[in-house]
Amino acid sequence: MRTLILRRLLASAVLVLAVSLLTFLLQAAAPGDTARTILGDHYDPHTYQRLRTQLGLDQPVLVQYWHWLSGVARGDLGVSPISGLDVSSELANRLPVSLSLILCATAATVLLGVALGLAGAVGGRRLGRAFDVLALAGYAVPGFWLALVLVTLFAVTVPLLPATGYVGWTESPVEWARSLVLPVATLSLPGVAVFAKQTREALLGTLSREFVTALQANGASQASVVLRHGLRNAGIPVVTLVGLTFIGLLSGTVLVESVFAMPGLGGLAVQAATQRDIPVLQGVVVVFTLVVVAANLTVDLVYGWLDPKVRTP
Repeated sequence: MRTLILRRLLASAVLVLAVSLLTFLLQAAAPGDTARTILGDHYDPHTYQRLRTQLGLDQPVLVQYWHWLSGVARGDLGVSPISGLDVSSELANRLPVSLSLILCATAATVLLGVALGLAGAVGGRRLGRAFDVLALAGYAVPGFWLALVLVTLFAVTVPLLPATGYVGWTESPVEWARSLVLPVATLSLPGVAVFAKQTREALLGTLSREFVTALQANGASQASVVLRHGLRNAGIPVVTLVGLTFIGLLSGTVLVESVFAMPGLGGLAVQAATQRDIPVLQGVVVVFTLVVVAANLTVDLVYGWLDPKVRTP
């Protein structure tokens, strides 16, 4: 297992470098630059060139990337040329918002999906077909449409929940939970039926194996067979789906945070991209990549716990 973790960490370091370099190159290749964003549409050419020199934009792209990477190695993500704020502090302020949204949405998707998958596995073909229809609907429903419907129903028609904004846990746990209900529902509902369908199929495949028949012949109860043996042996494909769900929800935060006006990393990424704020955008990309790396490493560790064969190098 230690060898597996070391290999994953080495590959993750290469991934972070590759993603940050690609983001830097794509941002540099896009039309316009940070100096024009700061000066606006009408600017003096001499002022523009002087500002480009001050920001280091007149240097080759790879030299600019090397300067940024050198700062990251020292723990310095730089300062936003647009807002003048320290990038590390800005990311630290917004990261809890995105993590709260992603973790709660993942938990809701997994818990509801597993419960429905269990019900579908023991409930017969009709319930299984109903899950198939719900899964197809989950794939088809656009996220922005679902967000607008939820806001209309539960924040406008029946004003039970706030339509926008975010309240920190330390300010009020109750208001924190209320501010997350609609965004979490928007993120998790389309994936619940899909998760339930995959869980049901994995569980049915496990329950059809010979050792389950032997357990039933020896008098094991249905609940024991399904919960103790079925779920554990069907765990690996389900764990894979948990990791994919978490990573998919990470990208979905960009839309959800924009719709619900939440001060998270997704909204910050959109703002930085439109303003050509390279230090902020690079910081967001690095944080997102590290979160993905941590999610994949967690999945690998759970694999090792469920299947000892995975632990061998």
